[in-house]
Amino acid sequence: MKPILFLLFISPLCVQSQDYVDLFRIGYGQTFNNHFEGSSSNTQVDTFEADLVFPVPLSEKHTLITGGSFSKNRLQLFPESSYVNLFSTALKLGLASTYTSKWSSTFVFLPKIASDYQNITSDDLYFGGFAMLKYRKRDNLLFRFGAYASQEAFGVFATPIFGWYYLSNNKKFEMDMSLPIAADINYSLGHITIGMDYFGIGRSFNLTETNSPNLYVDLSSLEFASYVQFNTLEKSVLLRAKLGYSSNDYEVYALQDNIDFGLSAFSFGDNRTQINPTLLGGVFLKFEAIYRFHFLGKKEDLDRQ
Repeated sequence: MKPILFLLFISPLCVQSQDYVDLFRIGYGQTFNNHFEGSSSNTQVDTFEADLVFPVPLSEKHTLITGGSFSKNRLQLFPESSYVNLFSTALKLGLASTYTSKWSSTFVFLPKIASDYQNITSDDLYFGGFAMLKYRKRDNLLFRFGAYASQEAFGVFATPIFGWYYLSNNKKFEMDMSLPIAADINYSLGHITIGMDYFGIGRSFNLTETNSPNLYVDLSSLEFASYVQFNTLEKSVLLRAKLGYSSNDYEVYALQDNIDFGLSAFSFGDNRTQINPTLLGGVFLKFEAIYRFHFLGKKEDLDRQ
């Protein structure tokens, strides 16, 4: 059984206990000297990510969620080979609803196109989504219960999600947890915030170049980082520098070489034959910019999708 953890392109939406929403996020990172197992060769992994959330209020209790996300990964998949670009573009369409002062929910549909974008066809289109139920224990404490499922090049993957959001009474210490997907713990020092986060990333990409037919890439990676965040323009624009370790693993398989089913950290019926050498992890450096909208004088619910 091979662990596969997925990152939901997590962007805050209208959920209880927070008084802001991150409308836009952009990031660029590099992972240095990722060695191929059993080889003296290594590759550098460059990543670029952008994420947009645009909530549209429908009524006092319902908000339409729209937006999209884009990512690009550039690396060598084989020792001494040419660099390839792996792209993913996803749309977000969903509904956030508030039922009582304690209970609310979020449902989001996530179709995406993921490949090297050399020859896009319907085979590069995948469908996914998630559902989240939220319970506000106190004004500064929220619990989340949900599930995510996605069609990928290797088969169907699903995972339950459990998490919480907590903000200390002095508004300096914050915890934002969506396990096993993501975690963020930070402490505000005014104009500077220090923190650490974790992401479990999993995606797949079709390879459509004529010299690599009927192949796909299965990306699974665990990222652990500490960061320093500069809060500017009254904490509306956040500039973040991150340093950490990523267990990057871009595995190449034949297109019809699939698993039976993936559930959380387990893959059932995984008898695949990996074509490229295993890529080992490495240290990464990443810079992010976030545009955060603060609600004036009222608490709203935020979640991450």
